[in-house]
Amino acid sequence: MASPNRSGKCILIVEDNRLNMKLFSAMVAAQGYGVLQADDGLRGLDLARQEHPDLIIMDVDLPGISGLEATRLLKAAADTRDIPIIITTAYEYDDEMRASGCDGYMSKPIGVADFVELIDSLMARNPQPRFVLRMIEDSISAG
Repeated sequence: MASPNRSGKCILIVEDNRLNMKLFSAMVAAQGYGVLQADDGLRGLDLARQEHPDLIIMDVDLPGISGLEATRLLKAAADTRDIPIIITTAYEYDDEMRASGCDGYMSKPIGVADFVELIDSLMARNPQPRFVLRMIEDSISAG
């Protein structure tokens, strides 16, 4: 798990394919965002609930729990429902993706420019970094 960088915004990437994880992480970091990583659905759920990232990039086919089910659970919970989630997959799940409540979708292999544009558009919805605000709130509560 990495801490956020100077932008103060952080993206959770939930992806079990190492090459995709490296690619997505590099793209996110190049845009100035911090990166959190999980390589299975259950760990992704835990990190989303604990860290409250500003956006989640969620693969569909994951060990533990599918990305579609993880997205449904996050969108159903009051404390995580407003986190934008981008689903990524190489397969067709159109109806299931819409039903999951995701905010965006990218087909693999992804187009880098389109992917960056989608990330930036979803991140622009909330100008305040959730990740940093949560850290501040936690330190005030503890202090």
